[in-house]
Amino acid sequence: MTRRTSRNTPLAVANRVETGVRDLLARGATRRGWTPAVIAYPGYGTAGGARVLGRVLLAPPTVEPSSLRGIAGWRRLMTLEMSDVDVQVDLRTTTAQLTSGSAGLVDDLVSTDTPLPPGQVEVSFRLPGREPISAPVHVAAPTATTGVVCDIDDTAWITGLRHPLRAAWRTLTGSSSTRRSVPGMARLLSTAVEGIEHAPVVYLSNGPWNLLGPVSRFLERHHFPPGPLLMTDWGTSPERWFRDGRQHKASALERLARDFPDVRWILVGDDGEHDPEIYADFASTHPDQVEAILLRQVRPSGPASPAPAEGAGDLPVLRGADGDELRPQLEQHLRRDQAPPRRRPTPKGG
Repeated sequence: MTRRTSRNTPLAVANRVETGVRDLLARGATRRGWTPAVIAYPGYGTAGGARVLGRVLLAPPTVEPSSLRGIAGWRRLMTLEMSDVDVQVDLRTTTAQLTSGSAGLVDDLVSTDTPLPPGQVEVSFRLPGREPISAPVHVAAPTATTGVVCDIDDTAWITGLRHPLRAAWRTLTGSSSTRRSVPGMARLLSTAVEGIEHAPVVYLSNGPWNLLGPVSRFLERHHFPPGPLLMTDWGTSPERWFRDGRQHKASALERLARDFPDVRWILVGDDGEHDPEIYADFASTHPDQVEAILLRQVRPSGPASPAPAEGAGDLPVLRGADGDELRPQLEQHLRRDQAPPRRRPTPKGG
């Protein structure tokens, strides 16, 4: 019996077919005059440097993909990404040469010549024959010791992932203007970083990078605190038929723990999929870097009162139907956490 090699598995064959079709379409587009273009994504940073994010894809020479608006989700997925393209990145006084990786993604740490000031700075991406494309980099203050990580689907906006067909329809046909915000969630996140100057706020989603523009505009329209989005790539890979959402979020949290070693995170998600387990695992391995876990309840039933996540010790896990229910619980936790420890009375006669 002939043993099936890794190159002949259905997954390996499907991945080669997908790659071959993409390469064939890219060659055809190049013959028609399409050239590499870059989409710049918001990044984050500290005084010493920034994580810059972008994507390289093919586009007609007169079209800048980053300027397109009002496009249905399914059309945004129809892109031709380009790997191994050199991109010039300018971050204040620092210039770096980066190369797009798998699926055209640019994701690199750029160390700067001079310290970055807290707040928002601009990073520019340059490709030959194209105008520079810029995006903000959100630089955390050295004094910011609390940050927020927030899920998107069924946490920031209503997706209905427990009903996959309905969620897919929203993703493929909707736009940022048709999405509904989870009540009170923007105010909840603002409360979490209230009084903390330039606290890091990061949005974490299993959605594809293609949809980052609509998600960003939604967050801005509904007054969520500004911050970068960490998304993922859809499609096959040599290892999987489809992206592993749980692994994507876990890896993103691990990266944030390394990039912000002195920050304690308020982790905001929902109980519809894997957020409770992902956040609990992260808290168990990084107990000094998690302030609280906040879960929006989307399941028909759930715990009526906060209960610690398994393996998370005394870490508070707050639950509520929306941001309006979670916010007073968070405010109570923060007041208790910030209160000075009560002094024990001195025993008489001691």
